[in-house]
Amino acid sequence: MRRVVVLAFLALALPIAAWANGIDLTNEYGNVTVTSPNGGAGTIGVTTISSNQSQLKTFNGISSGTHSLGSVTFSTGVLLTGSLSGGGTFSGTGSSFVVKSNGSYGVPKGTLFSGSFVGPIDWTLTSAPGAKNLVYTLSGTIQGTYDGRMITGTTTQTIYTVADQLNQGIGHVRTGSTSLSIPEPGTLGLLGTGLVGIAGMFRRKLIGS
Repeated sequence: MRRVVVLAFLALALPIAAWANGIDLTNEYGNVTVTSPNGGAGTIGVTTISSNQSQLKTFNGISSGTHSLGSVTFSTGVLLTGSLSGGGTFSGTGSSFVVKSNGSYGVPKGTLFSGSFVGPIDWTLTSAPGAKNLVYTLSGTIQGTYDGRMITGTTTQTIYTVADQLNQGIGHVRTGSTSLSIPEPGTLGLLGTGLVGIAGMFRRKLIGS
């Protein structure tokens, strides 16, 4: 019975360890465009937000310093609740989130991650209400492909603007932080081999007894 419990524990630990690794990346600068027929108030079911190539600054521990490693672009679905000026939620349907590398500093060139937001996207006013300089965070869960594998992650983008610019549909990315959960095939194979070895050892002991 004890042997069965040990094997069951290892079987459960296998997928957990396989997803233990991850990649963090950051981005800065770039503009955002707000599409809204109703100015800064926004219109539920119509208003969307999209970015224009914010600079990829760090990826998997690699920093570009004052240069850029590539770009981060994203877009939301339509506004679901609240308002553009006061905060609310956007739909993940029709959204996108793409990370591209220019091939510098040892980062592979091309599209590193291509996906979209999953579920509602939070749009939160973090500056004082009524302030001239407005700061928002746009955050949510993302899902897409990395190195041919489907993965998930989270992102938070800090966006600033002023009231007059927001009414014109203009904003700017200050910083962005994204974390991706990456499966580890090497760990998966290593644990699988170990699990088979332990099972074989128990089998030999059972046969010997």
